[in-house]
Amino acid sequence: MTATGTFGLSREARNLQWLLGNLVEEVPGLRSVAVVSSDGLLLLSSDPAAQAGATPAKGRSRGPRGSSADLATIVSGIGSLTVGAARLMDGGGVKQTMVAMEEGSVFVMSISDGSLLGVHADPDCDMSVVAYHMALFVGRAGHVLTPELRSELRKSLESTQ
Repeated sequence: MTATGTFGLSREARNLQWLLGNLVEEVPGLRSVAVVSSDGLLLLSSDPAAQAGATPAKGRSRGPRGSSADLATIVSGIGSLTVGAARLMDGGGVKQTMVAMEEGSVFVMSISDGSLLGVHADPDCDMSVVAYHMALFVGRAGHVLTPELRSELRKSLESTQ
């Protein structure tokens, strides 16, 4: 996880980190995963080595430009764009967005009060498996991602940079 360790973190923060790690381990083809706050700030990431410019773990592809912050920016932008589109179309709340590209896919799913889960995956990933596991994460994380926990996660990230 992005925090250098779990020392000093609340049980809820450690559980959320565990859930994110579990998502990455269980779903083949994921390159990187990020949880982003409603104001676009990275809260959690599966790819801390990429922030420092290190080589990704064996068997894992590098995320977008190798940076968790880049994925957070992309997720925040896609989230904002789709919310605006839904308003214009009277479509209600946005639940999930998927962008399929030649060399990969990006999935964005709402967690709670504007927070987003973003996934960058290989082009040959099983999209239904990715979406299913994202929905499981959202269902488990949504009720614990309180303003206090978001603040704790953000402070934890700032202390590691």
